[in-house]
Amino acid sequence: MPVNKRSKYRGSRTCGGGTHKNRRGAGNRGGRGRGGSRDHKFVRGVVHANWTYGTCGFKHHHRSSFTGNVLDIGQIDQILPSLLEQGTATRDGDVIVLNAADIGIDKVLGGGQVTSRMNITAEAFSQSAIQKIEAKGGHALLS
Repeated sequence: MPVNKRSKYRGSRTCGGGTHKNRRGAGNRGGRGRGGSRDHKFVRGVVHANWTYGTCGFKHHHRSSFTGNVLDIGQIDQILPSLLEQGTATRDGDVIVLNAADIGIDKVLGGGQVTSRMNITAEAFSQSAIQKIEAKGGHALLS
């Protein structure tokens, strides 16, 4: 009786692998590399090895390149009374003056409606925000 497998299978053509056609190529492994990771290697890849799909090698064009805090001009217009009470915004005649950095906003976007005349200072503005502010007689100032 052999002591180890090496001597046990010495002289054997298939070393316990069945017929000589078995253990031949990548089909024996279920595909090369990550082949089959969506199908028959799913648990092995996704659960145990944390494989992900579609996150490497392509740029997501739908994502914004701006990484700061943003707020719509319509939302700013709605919170203006509370900003005036807090002293964050000031009134200069019929114009409300606001520095967006004081409320933690880096970019002003153009969503919503503008009902009051404002002079807003921010790092960046969208084109629609500038149009809405200037349509009411205000100014969009870059800081």
